Amino acid sequence: MPASKDSAKPIARSREELDPRIVRALSHPIRHKVLVALNERVASPKELAAELGEPLGNVSYHTRVLAQLGCIELVSTTQRRGALEHHYRAVMRPYFDDAAWAQIPVSTRRSLFDADLDRLWTEAVEAAKAGGFDRARAHVSWSAVEVDEQGFNELADLLGSVAERALKIQADAAKRLQGNDGASPAIRTGIGLLQFERPAAEAPAPAAKGRGRAKRKR
Repeated sequence: MPASKDSAKPIARSREELDPRIVRALSHPIRHKVLVALNERVASPKELAAELGEPLGNVSYHTRVLAQLGCIELVSTTQRRGALEHHYRAVMRPYFDDAAWAQIPVSTRRSLFDADLDRLWTEAVEAAKAGGFDRARAHVSWSAVEVDEQGFNELADLLGSVAERALKIQADAAKRLQGNDGASPAIRTGIGLLQFERPAAEAPAPAAKGRGRAKRKR
């Protein structure tokens, strides 16, 4: 049975808990994608390779690394055409709090963001093509704001609380879905939260200096 996200423990909740093994686990884009996928369901490297469009050998290797680091666990094995297929689930969420995030090299942070942004864009485009934004309460918004350092931090705290609240809502929904015998179908939804520093606005080009309009002679 797939593990719900509320059953996975967060990674590196505080400065003292930052484990270099976890940084290594998430520093490669394939490992990051595998861990995100296994937070959503139980899957085998073969299934993940097909989903991610990556060679099976690469996915199998990175899955073994995650298992050795304690980020995922083996759930079951299945005999398929003479080979043993291993099925895993996540035991940790690909999540860092602010204190832990600040300790991670910028190059690693960018690698993690690249993977998340790529998936967010892909999922949003596919959802739009399939009518995923047709629901009356689907949400799309863009706010360009200008704040000081305190305001930037307050916005970061706000979005962090939204993410935590979303996980709580998912856990509550999972309990209701288990008890309704299929009367209310599950709805696959996606939430993308972005906050970033926009490039500084370019200064307007100075007006060309001239002599002004010549007076017409009479």
